[in-house]
Amino acid sequence: MMRTTPMYINSTWTEALSGDSREIYNPFDASVIARVPEGGRGDAHKAIQAARRAFDTGQWPGQPAVERARLVFTLAEAIDRDREELARLESLDSGKTVEESRWDMEEIAGIFRYYAGLADKEHGEVIASPFPQTTSKVVREPVGVCGLIAPWNYPLLQASWKIAPALAAGCTIVVKPSEITPLTTLKLAELCHEAGFPPGVVNVILGPGAEVGAQLAESPDVDLISFTGGIATGKTIMRAAAGNVKKVALELGGKNPNIIFDDADFDLAVDYALNGVFFHAGQICSAGARLLVQDAIHDRFVAALRDRMSRIVLGNGFDAQTEMGPVISQEHLDKVEHYVESACQEGASLLLGGQRPSAPELQNGYFFEPTLFSECTSDMRIVQEEVFGPVVTVERFTTEQEAIDLANGTIYGLSAGFWTRDPDRMERVAQGLRAGTVWINDFNVYFVQAPWGGFKQSGIGRELGRSGLEEYTEVKHIYHNYATRPVHWFGAAR
Repeated sequence: MMRTTPMYINSTWTEALSGDSREIYNPFDASVIARVPEGGRGDAHKAIQAARRAFDTGQWPGQPAVERARLVFTLAEAIDRDREELARLESLDSGKTVEESRWDMEEIAGIFRYYAGLADKEHGEVIASPFPQTTSKVVREPVGVCGLIAPWNYPLLQASWKIAPALAAGCTIVVKPSEITPLTTLKLAELCHEAGFPPGVVNVILGPGAEVGAQLAESPDVDLISFTGGIATGKTIMRAAAGNVKKVALELGGKNPNIIFDDADFDLAVDYALNGVFFHAGQICSAGARLLVQDAIHDRFVAALRDRMSRIVLGNGFDAQTEMGPVISQEHLDKVEHYVESACQEGASLLLGGQRPSAPELQNGYFFEPTLFSECTSDMRIVQEEVFGPVVTVERFTTEQEAIDLANGTIYGLSAGFWTRDPDRMERVAQGLRAGTVWINDFNVYFVQAPWGGFKQSGIGRELGRSGLEEYTEVKHIYHNYATRPVHWFGAAR
């Protein structure tokens, strides 16, 4: 398969101003699957100006909400129709199993439907004015031009968390997918064009973050920047956004604890520990890569986990037998290896994996074996930093409070889960964990109706749910004085 797909700016398909292009690789075998334009600052500026004109002088922001809802819903229907093509593109581009990608496409269509349903439900609020013969109301209006920067691990899913509410709110958007996984976002641009979004409302720009992403963050013509990705890049975006004090929404990952108390449903906890880490080769911001296991069951749990991990099938995402695909790139594979070496040097006990697989059929791809470390401590880099790969660490704890303290002992606070049968403990631990999402007897569950985001350095703001729509709005207070006489101090009749 080989695709050549241009960028989408102002309802026009366009190549990069420089004429440069980039090859897109399949992580399974490093084969070239597409060639796309390599945009730069000039291309980003062009897209921003198209979005600015569409917002400032176009009809989209003031269009009846029911019409915006109709177009967003039409987009959902098109995603459903083309979900198999989208799933194949996503798996070719990211290396994940095609079954995972099919689940993603179903969720993505649901996200667009959800926000289409919310688009005409925001009526504002009438509040009581303290003055006679006056009225007061609060309304929400679209924030303006939005720069939306999506990550490579869930390219279209994470982009949809931004695109759907932004369009439903009446914003115009410039979307920058990761430069290494742009294919499904470009396909979405085709579907937006087919649905009939006005020129300039939807723009998809390609290129590296240091050029295109930086232009979106710095531009005074962008009113909001939403970014999902690494913490270092997120901090850079925050600094750049200060230039015009634009709104910032950040989802910067996590180091998510999964706590196993000794009264847990043992077999179920083992199952979910595997699911929590090894979907998409651990390249999930909410991956339960930190297992905290109570002393009484620690050795038994680690043995069961090791046994189950040893049977995970690696391979091509289009093979029905494959349970885990490769990581995204050679660069990322090197990063995972570096963390494994660091853990060994710091004294963690390597029980399984820790290397690239030896199977000949996997040699061309970016594969890494499911890896298990025990005897880990909270001062180790592999416990504190986001590896973003198929690596799980195990820490011991004795008391409930110790588990909470260990769980909270990183700079992150995206998500956390724990397993217990004790109802009182459920309440205490859920309250004690400093995370945006807490799962009790489950892990890695999310749905569009509930907000998603993190505490501490895991980010700012929320995606999904009604909160996700509100991120793309500004609150305006409208006060109307219809009195025949002044009611204020200066100039008032006495």
